[in-house]
Amino acid sequence: MPLTAQDVYPVQQPLFLRHASRRSTVHSTGGMVSCTQPLAAEAGQRILKMGGNAADAAVAVAAGMNMTEPSQTGIGGDMFCLFWDAKTKKVHALNGSGRAAKNTTLEQVRKELGFAPDQKDKIPLSSALAVTVPGAAAGWCDVVDKFGSGKLTMEDILTPAIELGEKGFPVSQISAALWEAGDQQLRDASPNFREMLRKDPNAENFVRSPRAGEIMQNPTLAKTFRTLAAEGKKGFYSGRIGRAITDVIKLTGGFLETEDLEDHLQRGSEEPEPISLTFTGQNIGNKRVTETDGSSSGRTVELWEHPPNGQGIVALMALGILEELEKDRKIRTFSQTDHNSADYLHAIIESLRIAFADGNWWITDPDHSPVKPAEMISRPYLAERAKLFDKTKAQPFSRGQPGPSPAQNHSDTVYFCVTDKEGNGISFINSNYSGFGTGIIPKGCGFTLQNRGANFELGPEDHPNIYKGGKRPYHTIIPGLLTHGEGDKKELHSVYGVMGGFMQPQGHVQVLMNMEVFGMNPQEALDAPRVCIGAGMPSVGEVMDMTVYVEEGLDDDVVRALQQMGHKIQVLHGYERSMFGRGQIIRRHVDNITGQAVYSAGSDPRGDGCSMPAT
Repeated sequence: MPLTAQDVYPVQQPLFLRHASRRSTVHSTGGMVSCTQPLAAEAGQRILKMGGNAADAAVAVAAGMNMTEPSQTGIGGDMFCLFWDAKTKKVHALNGSGRAAKNTTLEQVRKELGFAPDQKDKIPLSSALAVTVPGAAAGWCDVVDKFGSGKLTMEDILTPAIELGEKGFPVSQISAALWEAGDQQLRDASPNFREMLRKDPNAENFVRSPRAGEIMQNPTLAKTFRTLAAEGKKGFYSGRIGRAITDVIKLTGGFLETEDLEDHLQRGSEEPEPISLTFTGQNIGNKRVTETDGSSSGRTVELWEHPPNGQGIVALMALGILEELEKDRKIRTFSQTDHNSADYLHAIIESLRIAFADGNWWITDPDHSPVKPAEMISRPYLAERAKLFDKTKAQPFSRGQPGPSPAQNHSDTVYFCVTDKEGNGISFINSNYSGFGTGIIPKGCGFTLQNRGANFELGPEDHPNIYKGGKRPYHTIIPGLLTHGEGDKKELHSVYGVMGGFMQPQGHVQVLMNMEVFGMNPQEALDAPRVCIGAGMPSVGEVMDMTVYVEEGLDDDVVRALQQMGHKIQVLHGYERSMFGRGQIIRRHVDNITGQAVYSAGSDPRGDGCSMPAT
């Protein structure tokens, strides 16, 4: 009798990382793919070998991730990306997020949910009312059109994922655990749950979530990808797929209509100006860099983020506040031995709290925002906010007033990054929001619809992120990108990110500091234990969540010291560590003898993935 997947995984939910698995930074001169699913990484690698560039490969990875890790991401969700163009040395942003149903009102939604006039709850994550227009399909097409090589068709790019769906693929360990966790959600959400579960005559309704090492097929999702490849985004937002989306929304009590999908098709993805902050604190500005012409200049590191409705501005604000605290001597210039010390973590935690106090109020659809991002990351404003810091104790913060006039720390998202031999780099993030999103599956489509609308506020009515038909909500997903140098000497430093709800800007700051302040290579920067504050804010006037989640591996003395400062500490172990996100980094440097660009990549040990070089 042959062995089965159960022989390889005799315990379906083993201790997470029971045995530490050492990973080295992976290097390449021909490009790199880094993501949480090796099969999806191989899809991107294949596109690079076919002559595609980083943008082409990223879309192949996004589709491969949808197939292999659907409890985190999918074409029924949204996406954002940052693209580094090596020829122009410019950073581009693309906003692939969708809007709430146009012909709806706040009053209509509150009435449908049965909320009392003074009730401040949000739209439930499982509700069809939380479904906003899926922006990913248009986003994938627009990434290829705007940033792609022009050498490959959409069919070429989606073929690796199509093959995974039609032929089947072995499910990875963490993905299997997440799939099982969402099994009942899929069953409860819509009558089409069988499309995303595995056939088993001994299971409830003859299907169940796939287990680690078992083969999973999703031919209906492969069919969706074939339609996108043949017809472009029109094939997704109209025709068979569009009708299936609106039909299942009507069936499950939502308001999304054909006109909403057509509106997104006509609008396409937006290409806003990315936002950035140059960080020279912690002695980074005192380091010297030798240019290729032999000249020497001071070191600069510029963090680029996608502008709102994403929350990347929180990372920029926290980083700027840290720099202001150092200028005012409220925190010291940290040495390598200070990494994850109580003083360092206190500074990180409090800077993030101040930034989130602003972000959770002001971040919303830029078409409906009373403030500009530049106001929130201006040096005078950050210096004013830094005055709130107390180096001896933890404290809550209220929002500031940058203009004239988060909810839970849980989200299921995939982040990945790609570089190519031409020097381009892309930082890409795609999300259902929470778990399988709503878990609602349009018939014959093989994907779930997101629940991003659950991040709207339903009160008070003056909240910038208040629900409104045709509006985009606050988004947790953010890609990150680093450059160094200025003007025509600006170069790519890294494409990187850390997925995971409100952890994302926190991860951006901690991983950046790990590399630039504490001298860690990309893999070490991801391996290091992280902290996550209770960033989801309650309604105005209520007490801020003061919980600080810390990862197993942090020194017990540090935990006690933080508690003495007034921090409410909760140590997380095993699979609970998913709260700290799963990051990817591809960092670029130039060999000083040959002049060749080298890509050095790390992949988070909290995920199933890897970094895969391309030649």
